[in-house]
Amino acid sequence: MSTIIGIIPARYASTRLPGKPLIMIGGKTMIQRVYEQAKKVTELDEVYVATDDARIADAVKNFGGHAILTSPYHQSGTDRCSEVLKKLNKQVDVVINIQGDEPFIDPAQIALVASCFNDASVNIASLIKKLDKESEVQNPNTVKAVINSLGNALYFSRSPIPYRRNPEAHITYYKHIGIYGYRPQTLIDLTRLPQGAIEKAESLEQLRWLENGYDIRLKETNMETISIDTPDDLMKAEAYVKANKE
Repeated sequence: MSTIIGIIPARYASTRLPGKPLIMIGGKTMIQRVYEQAKKVTELDEVYVATDDARIADAVKNFGGHAILTSPYHQSGTDRCSEVLKKLNKQVDVVINIQGDEPFIDPAQIALVASCFNDASVNIASLIKKLDKESEVQNPNTVKAVINSLGNALYFSRSPIPYRRNPEAHITYYKHIGIYGYRPQTLIDLTRLPQGAIEKAESLEQLRWLENGYDIRLKETNMETISIDTPDDLMKAEAYVKANKE
């Protein structure tokens, strides 16, 4: 029986929404909402919040969650997850990195990432979703993915890929959803890789992994995610809570 843990990186600093994990949405902090969604996933044996700030750690402990303080100098959530894995010092078979700014993430999406590791050849996994709107295809904030016949990523880009030179060609565009699963040793190894040119150009850390020969298995989901990055996103989240009345 595999041991699978979920780790939610939660950084206090945010240019547009300082203290973002502690922002209230419908009477609960954002980090509590993410944590509660993750706890619904039966495939996860435990869920931890990885944070660089004692205020977030205290808030997590106050609602009964597990929080681990990590270095404030990490460049990515992947690095923060790796530190938590080392601190836990326990047998783990799969680590799921759950975005800390998606308060309504569907537990089924987390379970879908976990299911990728039923294949022993998979070391990294993530999700994609079909794009229906041309505006999203053209939006550089929407990361696009191209996959091969084995279901592994060929490339990720902020540009529309593949380029449609033939206007009659039927192309399905996919959005990358930034939830990751890793084998423990792979997670540790990824944090030791130097940044490459394509990662720096696109500002996408998963390109470092591809550039160094790692395969990333991608599973398709039809569920949308709601990320909170701006005050406008926060207003939409509040409206979502009211509309669904939980």
